[in-house]
Amino acid sequence: MKHALQLPDAVRDAVNGNWVDNGAPAGWRPWLRLSRLDRPIGTWLLLLPCWWGVGLAMMADRVQWFDLWIFLACGIGAVVMRGAGCTWNDITDRDIDGAVDRTRKRPIPSGQVTIRGAMVWLGVQALIGLAILLTLGGAAIWLGVLSLLPVAIYPFAKRFTWWPQVFLGIAFNWGVMLAYAAHHGALHAAPVIAWLGGIAWTVFYDTIYAHQDLEYDALIGVKSTARLFGDDTHKWLIVFWVIAVALLALAISASGASGASWLVAMTGLAGFAGHLAWQLRRLDLGSADTQLMLFRANRDAGLILAGFLILAGFV
Repeated sequence: MKHALQLPDAVRDAVNGNWVDNGAPAGWRPWLRLSRLDRPIGTWLLLLPCWWGVGLAMMADRVQWFDLWIFLACGIGAVVMRGAGCTWNDITDRDIDGAVDRTRKRPIPSGQVTIRGAMVWLGVQALIGLAILLTLGGAAIWLGVLSLLPVAIYPFAKRFTWWPQVFLGIAFNWGVMLAYAAHHGALHAAPVIAWLGGIAWTVFYDTIYAHQDLEYDALIGVKSTARLFGDDTHKWLIVFWVIAVALLALAISASGASGASWLVAMTGLAGFAGHLAWQLRRLDLGSADTQLMLFRANRDAGLILAGFLILAGFV
């Protein structure tokens, strides 16, 4: 896969032909890049656990018209809150990003956006996210407020632990609990178990992603599971694949689904598990292009599960 970047200031791992680089006004591009809208995979990976939560809730209870709004609100919220999280990440990582080839063209280290401007942009996105959150009910609101803690901690995790991917997973999969609570008005065991399964999934895909920066991270002292696992990465990924699938299976069973609904949900989980197995077979620790391709492919894995969980809610 070639990175045929159309603009000299485009970030290296931006999606080829993305709308930000090819269609957005020049003055908007630094801000849209700061929110990673030129790389939508992160938005998908934040959104999909939310849709898992909607599906689990629908399996446990009757489908409601409000579920349609939860579904849409999660989509809007994922865009703005992923943007806010990435803006915060880039503010805290500006010196590290400037030392890594893949990230040195990001808006802050490249000088396209000032720290003050980034803070204002962070606030704007957070306020939009808050407006969305306030429509989802008391339990979801409290969970949304609590989610700010792992979001705030994550950018610093790579400085003090070899497991920053776990902190990313805590934050990125929080939506499965929030969306479930928006439907039910309370939190039950199923979404909590699914959240834990999602954390294992995040360790799986983000370890693959982190292998792209292995040499740079070693030079500047940034920790990651990719560095920790090293040549044993395949073995460790199998472990987290098993943990993720087992916990998600337990979550489906804990949701109260039975009969055809349970069977549909488990079929989706089988597809999810099969996709991760395909990734393991394709993984090449010597190819950054393959690593990026496989990381992005996790959108499809998560969509398979989300689609079947939502379908199971109608069965």
